[in-house]
Amino acid sequence: MATAHKSTCAPDAEATSSAPELPLASAPSAGDVPSPENLLGEYKELRERHQRTTNALASAAHDLKTPLSILNGYVELLQTEKLGPLSDRQRGVLRDMQASGKRLQQFVQDFLTYSALETGGLRMHFEPANINDCLGGVCRLWSNRFQEKGLALYFLANENLPVFPFDEPKLERVISNLLENSFKFTPEGGTVWLHAEAHMWDRRAASVPSTSERRHQDLNQPNSVKVSVADTGPGIPAEFHLEVFDDFFRLPGNEGQEGMGLGLAIARRLVQGMGGKIWVESDPAGGCKFSFLLPYKPAVIKPSAAAAGKGKAR
Repeated sequence: MATAHKSTCAPDAEATSSAPELPLASAPSAGDVPSPENLLGEYKELRERHQRTTNALASAAHDLKTPLSILNGYVELLQTEKLGPLSDRQRGVLRDMQASGKRLQQFVQDFLTYSALETGGLRMHFEPANINDCLGGVCRLWSNRFQEKGLALYFLANENLPVFPFDEPKLERVISNLLENSFKFTPEGGTVWLHAEAHMWDRRAASVPSTSERRHQDLNQPNSVKVSVADTGPGIPAEFHLEVFDDFFRLPGNEGQEGMGLGLAIARRLVQGMGGKIWVESDPAGGCKFSFLLPYKPAVIKPSAAAAGKGKAR
């Protein structure tokens, strides 16, 4: 015989009447929602406060620069033994002092560069030059340090690259920062490669050229140079491929690594300031390859636009 079952989905009328009433969420009043004018005012205030803080720290770093240079100069003078002979122990102490002084000097310079980029005080100066000479010069500066650590550094000039306008001191800084990153994270016995090649950069401009203009474009003709620094160090997880270019960023587990976490951030801003872009490729099993593009005909990029490009390198 069939029996009727009471539904458990709908409550009884009695149970409904005895259940306590829950308070309904009240809609936010108009006074609780900030107006666009208030948001804009708060944003401007935060920007001004950030700029004041950046300027104050830059001023402090600048004040450290001169006495630090004098201290390093005295260390170098003592190492020449013009003021008297040194024992082996004294030479070792002076070497440690010199290394520490140079590291601190690099930190100060990194922060001064970062502050200038952040506040728009660093301008680009484009002059026609040979990029092979620029890259080779930076390699020579780093070759001794790589040899001392037991690392191999390879660079072969590419004679097919044309002379084109770029900011040579800024490009030297970008290459130096990328080499320093490989130097820090590549273990002894590893290898680092520096390579440059012509590249066809298919940039999507905001204004699309007309059909007749597109017909006359040679899409097979290189319009930029691609520079890469590859190493056999540990890989970077894919989820951090954009964040590694952020200001003061450190990978999880590398918080104790020396440095301020500004090397790649400065490289990103300088590359973007020269009209280029930078990115990283990494093998999960190990090895990183940082690459960037520089156009043969650079467009003028405002410093504020380069700073706003944070996190959009790819």
